[in-house]
Amino acid sequence: MYNRKNVEEVIPEETKVWECTSDDCNAWVRDNFKSTETPSCPLCSSDMAEGTKMLQAINNPRRID
Repeated sequence: MYNRKNVEEVIPEETKVWECTSDDCNAWVRDNFKSTETPSCPLCSSDMAEGTKMLQAINNPRRID
């Protein structure tokens, strides 16, 4: 009845992210989606620290280096 398309498996890769340093907040931002060189948390305005997560790759050509 329903036609399901074969979906290719997306393999996660280690991705650089910025994580909120507040104990009460779980926010994080991909490095290539940050708006400033050293971002602040978009939810609680705390400082953010660099880290890594296993995520699906997303291309963002407007990356700030």
